Amino acid sequence: MPLFTLGISHHTAPVEVREQVAIAPSDYGARVRELIALPAVEEALILGTCNRTEVFCLASGEAEDAVLKWVHRINGLPANTLDAHFYHHGLEETVRHVIRVAGGLDSLVLGEPQILGQLKEAWHAAREVGGVNRVLDRLFQHAFAAAKSIRTQSGIGSRPVSVAYTAVILARQIFGDLSSQNVVLIGAGDMIRLCGQHLRESGIRNIEIVNRSRESATELAEQLDARVSVLDQLPEVLPRADILISSTASPVHLIGSDDAKAALRQRRHRPMFMVDIAVPRDIDPAVGRLDDVYLYSIDDLQQVVDENVRHRSQAAEAASSAVDDATQDFLRWLYGIRAARSLKRIRDRAHGHEEDLVARAVRRLRAGHDPERVLTQLAGTLTNRILHEPSQHLRQAAEQQRYEILQAADWLFRGGDEAAETNDTDNSDPS
Repeated sequence: MPLFTLGISHHTAPVEVREQVAIAPSDYGARVRELIALPAVEEALILGTCNRTEVFCLASGEAEDAVLKWVHRINGLPANTLDAHFYHHGLEETVRHVIRVAGGLDSLVLGEPQILGQLKEAWHAAREVGGVNRVLDRLFQHAFAAAKSIRTQSGIGSRPVSVAYTAVILARQIFGDLSSQNVVLIGAGDMIRLCGQHLRESGIRNIEIVNRSRESATELAEQLDARVSVLDQLPEVLPRADILISSTASPVHLIGSDDAKAALRQRRHRPMFMVDIAVPRDIDPAVGRLDDVYLYSIDDLQQVVDENVRHRSQAAEAASSAVDDATQDFLRWLYGIRAARSLKRIRDRAHGHEEDLVARAVRRLRAGHDPERVLTQLAGTLTNRILHEPSQHLRQAAEQQRYEILQAADWLFRGGDEAAETNDTDNSDPS
């Protein structure tokens, strides 16, 4: 049965369109049940993230239109409203797409690792309700293994491509183990929140948030299990900062050269790592000229990010051949299943003839007929029965000028006789 993908993503639609057909992970099970209840849908899996909604199906060709209408219907949209935003992948492109998605090669942030976990969640949900069986189950497990190999070999995820995470990576390069370092975050906006989350994930235990508004700082501190100080307390807080990241909307510098010198004296010149993500800058650039201070501005970090983005793009290009190889590996397995099914039908039919004719021959032998004649008739009749229907089909193919069928038959039954294959299966008009 055909394998296809129907989807909408950041490649084909803006967020205001994507959100109209979003499917939450909590709804995967119920929605997959609805899909496999549609006529001709044998297996199904749904993936929903902020950047994509995709349906993977093993089904007959006419099911594709039914699935698209189903997506509109469950979201309360008139049929065909968003058709122009959906993409359709057939068998080979579906296999290639699943592998690319799993490897982070189709993500908005190239190489991001979260999508693999989201894909595994979708796979588990579909398995629990019987949505994936032999084909989709094998496809997604194959994609997970391929994605792991591609990420390892290409190094696509080895360099951070967000400013916040880059700041944390630089801190780790300076201090090594971050777990014992004291962190001061100045501000309470999204960038500071992201930095705090990355620092927590890196093992940081001591975080202090300094902000003009204690209320905003307290809300963020609860998320990060951090202490809170107000901006007026910065001179007291600064000497405690092994790592300091600042991102506020202040129109003037919050930390000057004299402030940093005073803090260094109290620290006995233990190094300080400072990141100024603010525009205008929160930290006087002169601070960066002090011994024992490592100061990075937003431009410094952006240069690192841009270089890492280039590295990921190069890694993605290098991974293309691995994707091709993984795609062909799965297709060989799938085509092997199809060949096995065809062979089983052929063998079952041949064995049916065999059982019938052997039983007839045994009766004739018991009746005293000449054994040699009985065996000769058995062999001839069996050959005729097995070849009767294929012979009819080949004659029909010749009459309809479907020479590719004749060529395939010749290849199947003549094997290595290349001269005969070339001469007898020429695609030109025999007249």
